[in-house]
This record gives sequence, structure tokens and C-alpha cells, in this order.
Amino acid sequence: MSPFRLDNKVAVITGAGSGIGQSIAKLFASQGAHVEILEVEAEKGEETAASIRQEGHSATSRICDITRGDQVETCFQDIQKDRGGIDILVNNAGVAAVGDVLNTSEEDLDRIYNVNVKGMYHCLQTCIPIMINRGGGVILNLASIASLVGVKDRFAYSMSKGAVLTMTYSVATDFIDQKIRCNCICPSRIHTPFVDGYLAKHYPGQEKEMFKKLSKWQPVGRMGKTEEVAALALFLCSDEASFITGAAYPLDGGVLHVT
Repeated sequence: MSPFRLDNKVAVITGAGSGIGQSIAKLFASQGAHVEILEVEAEKGEETAASIRQEGHSATSRICDITRGDQVETCFQDIQKDRGGIDILVNNAGVAAVGDVLNTSEEDLDRIYNVNVKGMYHCLQTCIPIMINRGGGVILNLASIASLVGVKDRFAYSMSKGAVLTMTYSVATDFIDQKIRCNCICPSRIHTPFVDGYLAKHYPGQEKEMFKKLSKWQPVGRMGKTEEVAALALFLCSDEASFITGAAYPLDGGVLHVT
């Protein structure tokens, strides 16, 4: 068998309607997994699932607002009923906010917390018992380089991604005896539709200039690609990474250690 195959695995990926989550969903499906997409935007989720099925692979999209524990529980129970269990959970869904502590509103702080922290908590709390019943599983959380270093004007976002990092460590520690591995990826700037929308909103007419500036923040001189995040995600969720748990993987173009 070729490496990094996910044949007969059921993989749940949150926020896979676009960007990083979409690339992960497509790659996992191409490697043999049945992909379950949990997406608050129904049309985007179904578009991803349909594109996967058009390639001859297996995917289902389900509407789910991860800030709602009842919706998460219903979706995971339905997946267990339909598929017999869950082998992989990728906690990808997240939102961002720009601002320091002085100009971050309480509403923004609550919004970031509800999606990036509480939403992930809902998925972890609901999925882990299903994995235990299955005999084990793999959890991958999307953290950020902001989990590891200070990033200017990202107070609320950094708060949430710091929590993702430490939730990863906690889950890896608490459930190692149940054969559940838990890791996280810490990307720096990745070129996604969010980046394009952010530049258009905040720097109209200066998009190219600001894109270049944001790209140069990475020592390699560019932003990462969603496909590069997906490739690392595939490795960490595959059997080839069975000796890895409780790890935080920078995918940062040299931000941490290259000057």
C-alpha cells in the first residue's frame, strides 16, 4: 500500500467550505477517506462535497453551527449512525478579528471565543467518546503561529489560538491510553479567500501592495498555500504518524527560527 492512505477512514472536517478546510477535505478524500463536512454555510459545504464526488470520491456535507452544542451533538450522532464511527476529526473552522486589547470590543472577543474555543470544545467533547468506542482515533486542531509568538493587532485571535494549542496538549495527555492521538498545526499567513477579502475591505486600491507586505513577513518571502497545510494534515492524520501526539507543528515559512 502506498503511504498516507486513509482507506476506510471516516474523517470529519469542520469549516471545509473554503480555504484550508476545503483543501484538507479534497486531499483526504483522494486518499481514500469518506469525508464528512460540517459547515455553517450550507451552500459552500455542499459545493465542496459535490466537487469531491465529481472526482469519484466520497463526501457528505452537513449544516452545523459549532457554537451550538446541540447541533454538534446531532451531527456527530448522525455520522456515527450512518458511518459506524469516526476515525479522524479535523477542527478547522475558525474566525479572525483585527485589533489590540484597547480596540477589541467585547462583542468581537465573544465572537472569536464562541467559534474558535467553545466551538472546538463542543466538537472534542462530542467526538472523543465516539472515538473511544471505535478503539481510538486521530484529532488535528488548526492552531496558528499566533499560538507561539506575538502577532501585531491580533489580540482576540491570538487568545483563541493559544487556547487551541493548550487544548491540544490536554487532549493528547488525557486520552493517550484510549489510543487517541491529538496534534495541531500552527500556520503563519496562508493565502485564502479570507486574506483577499480582508485586503479588499481594509486596503481598497492597495491590495497588491499590502499583499506583498504581508507575504514578506514570512522569511521565505511568500504566504503559504492551502495545499501545503493539507499535505501536513494528511501526514499527521495518517498511520505513518502513529508515533506523534501532543505536538504543535509550525508551518510558517521560517517565522519562528529564520531571521
